[in-house]
Amino acid sequence: MQIQESELVRLLIAKDEKGFEYLYTNYSAALYGVVSRIVIDQDIADEVLQDAFLKIYQKIDSFDAAKGKLFTWMLNLSRNLAIDKLRSKEMSQRRKSDQVGDAVYKLDRESTPSQEDRIGVRELLDQLDENQRQVMDLVYFGGFTQAEAAEELNLPLGTVKTRVRSALIYFRKTLDVR
Repeated sequence: MQIQESELVRLLIAKDEKGFEYLYTNYSAALYGVVSRIVIDQDIADEVLQDAFLKIYQKIDSFDAAKGKLFTWMLNLSRNLAIDKLRSKEMSQRRKSDQVGDAVYKLDRESTPSQEDRIGVRELLDQLDENQRQVMDLVYFGGFTQAEAAEELNLPLGTVKTRVRSALIYFRKTLDVR
């Protein structure tokens, strides 16, 4: 069964269980793909995804269709939660004690196709020029802020912002998103 975005939002605002089931069934894999690229540890990625769905459920009233698509809103919310988790004190302490294990696990995960590869994000990124792709990899999949990406790439912040913006404009045109 296909539900239109406006109907899904209405069901979620009404706290309808059917709407939440539809949301989870149809969007969890894509959101998990983004979260798992930022938070490599599968257990923590699962936790972040659960937190994301809880926050979506609690904050659906703040979604504004005039500002963009529901999926984009949920994707940004999930991505921000993953970045927050990555920067948290808990993760910092865990990284110190698990560096070797994490490196091995990350190599293993990189050898398997990720969810965003299956939903076409990789193909979109591959269509960008190298400069845009490099910035988007750091900002959207590496958990970097634009300022951190600028520092990492030794570029002015304005250049990074311009590359992100032009990549997003390209994505909107390609995906026919307003």
